Amino acid sequence: MNSVFETWVVPCVTIFFIVDPLAVIPAFLTMTATDPPEKRSAMALKASIACVGILVAFASAGGLIFKIFGVTLPAFRIAGGIILGLSSLEMLRAQRPTRESAVEIQEGVEKSDVAITPLAIPMLAGPGAISTVMVFMDRAVPWWTASLPVYAAILAAGVGTYITLRLSGVALRLLGRTGINVLGRLMGLVCATMAAQFVLDGLKEFNR
Repeated sequence: MNSVFETWVVPCVTIFFIVDPLAVIPAFLTMTATDPPEKRSAMALKASIACVGILVAFASAGGLIFKIFGVTLPAFRIAGGIILGLSSLEMLRAQRPTRESAVEIQEGVEKSDVAITPLAIPMLAGPGAISTVMVFMDRAVPWWTASLPVYAAILAAGVGTYITLRLSGVALRLLGRTGINVLGRLMGLVCATMAAQFVLDGLKEFNR
């Protein structure tokens, strides 16, 4: 049971939490305020697909990136844990300065299509999400069998993101900004715990 939980549930929960589509709702509604519901839904779908594509690309190319830059796996685990930890702190403080600035939101308001930028990247597939999927792939041994749950988790996060953005208006009315911030802080706590585990794993492997 513990093995199943660690292999399937932990990546799924962590990746969805660090993508954090709930926190994107206010900015998404602001950037698409003048768009009809059909266009807003289309952009939600496009952004979710782009987010999945970006995360799958980095998850698949992680090993190649390590070789090109000569990065050791323990070093990347530690770096990935630090990046995830910083993103978690932003979630705990209900702030997203590294993924969602006032300038980017204003640029999104002025754009006719915000699905790829700034919505998919960096708001959804930001540095924290990218480093997290790469660390999970680093932990995937044997590669194909163990990496399947990571790809499944990315896909599940994409589906969850689409549903969240598709129902963004309803979610904001039901939860309000305060409710969204509370949920974001709870997600941030889980992500902070995983960040600490990434760093500990990296230090343990480095000391072997």
